[in-house]
Amino acid sequence: MSARQVTAAHLLLVSCLAVVPISVTGSPMVAPGNPRAAAIEAAAPGPSPAPKTPEAKGPSDLLVKVEVLLDRANVSPGVIDGLPGDNLSQALSMFAKIAGMPADGALTPALFQRLTSGDRSPVIQAYVITAADETGPFLGKTPTNFVAMAKLKHLGYVGPSEELAERFHMSVSLLHALNPQADFGVAGTSLLVALPSSGILGRPVVRIEVDKSANQVRALDAGGHVVATFPATVGSTERPAPSGTWAVRTVVRNPNYTYDPRRLTFGRKGMGVLTIPPGPNNPVGSTWIALTTATYGIHGSPDPNQVGKTASHGCVRLTNWDASTLGRAVKRGTPVVFVGTTTKS
Repeated sequence: MSARQVTAAHLLLVSCLAVVPISVTGSPMVAPGNPRAAAIEAAAPGPSPAPKTPEAKGPSDLLVKVEVLLDRANVSPGVIDGLPGDNLSQALSMFAKIAGMPADGALTPALFQRLTSGDRSPVIQAYVITAADETGPFLGKTPTNFVAMAKLKHLGYVGPSEELAERFHMSVSLLHALNPQADFGVAGTSLLVALPSSGILGRPVVRIEVDKSANQVRALDAGGHVVATFPATVGSTERPAPSGTWAVRTVVRNPNYTYDPRRLTFGRKGMGVLTIPPGPNNPVGSTWIALTTATYGIHGSPDPNQVGKTASHGCVRLTNWDASTLGRAVKRGTPVVFVGTTTKS
């Protein structure tokens, strides 16, 4: 589908934000003998539940391990950053609930044992930067307004660090923390990165629940069982997400973004209609799941660190990789049910 076709057929994309994930390339491999990788693989909680908000100045080896395992269990913690927060607590609660265990968001030894017993693969891998990773073109800096964005041919990554962090579901800060001496602009550089989920769900998804109160999206199978959950930003009190039951109208990958002030309540009206080209920092990004209620959809975000923490313009915002995973798992007509009450202002 061309950019022109996307604009014409999907004008309702105008109120949302997303970003493009990229395929894993190069030579991922386990990282034996690396002290930091070994520390993460060996990390385990103490006899008492770990505090939900420990005083830590940097990423925790234990939380990196837990976040990777949750990501691979399709109970997404959002961005893997090794830090405590609401998204991680919510993912731990959901994993515990699915397992029939107490679900209070605490990382107990029993919950950790259940999490690790079902997945014994390494959580950290070595990755060698390839020449393809360095081709870009990179923006250097993302434009902050639609007029500047509309003048570009492609809204690529800011630089190699953002590209690689995105690929492995990590925050840029964690990528740098695991590789403090790395030159991310040089092919052949060896890195430590997360070994995340494949992005392929194991069971068919026949229903989506968007929980506005919990800021969470749940994918369910025919028996009503949870297939996957994702932290989400669901509208705002000023521009709330819809209520009731709708359905997936279509899934569009790598669309452009059309800003039309006649259909929106934000931005400067004097800008007129703007078409912003596709790319990983495009406001609507790689995966747009259009709904049967006009102007609303489920999509990714150019800033995965903010998912579940800030408001949106009424749409349902996921990390870009979670939006891509969900987009591959649904089809036209899949019911989308909105429940709860919007909490973000």
